[in-house]
Amino acid sequence: MELRLNWRQVNPQAFQALLELDKKVSGEFTDKVLLEYIKIRASQLNGCAFCLDMHTADLLRMGNYTQHIIQLSVWRESPLFTAKEKAVLELTEHVTKVADAGVPDEVYASVRAHFDEKEYVDLIMAILTINGWNRIAVASGMYPGCFDKE
Repeated sequence: MELRLNWRQVNPQAFQALLELDKKVSGEFTDKVLLEYIKIRASQLNGCAFCLDMHTADLLRMGNYTQHIIQLSVWRESPLFTAKEKAVLELTEHVTKVADAGVPDEVYASVRAHFDEKEYVDLIMAILTINGWNRIAVASGMYPGCFDKE
């Protein structure tokens, strides 16, 4: 594999801006495991190997989440995920694929059963941010380990 370009070097201001947004969004979350579920699921949907590698490793550093990672792509059928987590994973899928069907009222209601308005906005911002990273990584040809030589 070959990196198409190192966008971090080509436009460091854009990299810093997205990094600052990511830090702000991540700072809003007390449930870091849930945040990693969002990042992993969106990365699976977007086919982003770089982010998938990074965020599965991040989650594993938080504890023994191997089975959760394995079953994340089939979360609907898995008993490992709580109703709250499933609501967030469904929202993640709808926001990631927003052009397909938007975010249906029942998905909104399911999430709001567990989160207040601010938390709902925080969830959307987390999903938006990882989708931005995924799109940049895929478009620039990033892959796991591509920056190890830097």
